[in-house]
Amino acid sequence: MRISRIALLMMALAMQPVQSWAEGDVVDYIEAKNSTNPPPSTALEAFDRFEIAPIAMVDPYAGQPANEQAKQRLQANLDERVPPVLNEWSGKPAKHDPPRVLRIEPTIRHVKFVSGKARFWAGAFAGGTAVLMTVKMSDPATGEVIAEPEFYQHANAFGAAYSFGATDKAMLIRVTDLVTNYLKSNYSTAVGGPTGKDDKPAEEKKEKGKKAKGKQSEQAEESTDQQSAQ
Repeated sequence: MRISRIALLMMALAMQPVQSWAEGDVVDYIEAKNSTNPPPSTALEAFDRFEIAPIAMVDPYAGQPANEQAKQRLQANLDERVPPVLNEWSGKPAKHDPPRVLRIEPTIRHVKFVSGKARFWAGAFAGGTAVLMTVKMSDPATGEVIAEPEFYQHANAFGAAYSFGATDKAMLIRVTDLVTNYLKSNYSTAVGGPTGKDDKPAEEKKEKGKKAKGKQSEQAEESTDQQSAQ
């Protein structure tokens, strides 16, 4: 028993990622710097027209098959959510002549994604997944950057293995939801918004809920036993 516990401990330590923020290096440990993004310097409704660039991805992640797959999925998710919002805003009468434009540039700064094939064969041993994306918002006429929030999500290795990679893909959807909500929340008033750092993966929330229900059930049984004893 002692040997098996030591073996499990060594395996757990081996799977722990090494934290790194060195630019240009592949990063195993990915996390947002803060829990909350600061507000933009001005509410987004100060602009008349809105344009968004395709998602960029910095080296060394660019060109890596699994991470390129994550980028494609992120782009598809973002295209479903953000352009309809920006088109609605851009369709309103301009307040400036010429119209004031806000350029939005999303960039994947760090990413660790596991392909469906790798997840199928390696399961939890392929590790967890995570992504950190920044969204630069600037006025191209003046070069002024009004905001550059960061957005982060991750998926637990064991939950991803159990779901055959579904939670890996859901993580990418949550990132684009964070971006969309930040834009919407800061249109009328500059208020900032969450980075996603404090979010727990769905599988962790589910497990926590199971434990809470189990505890409540035990307490109910104890109460019933006490009443029976009386």
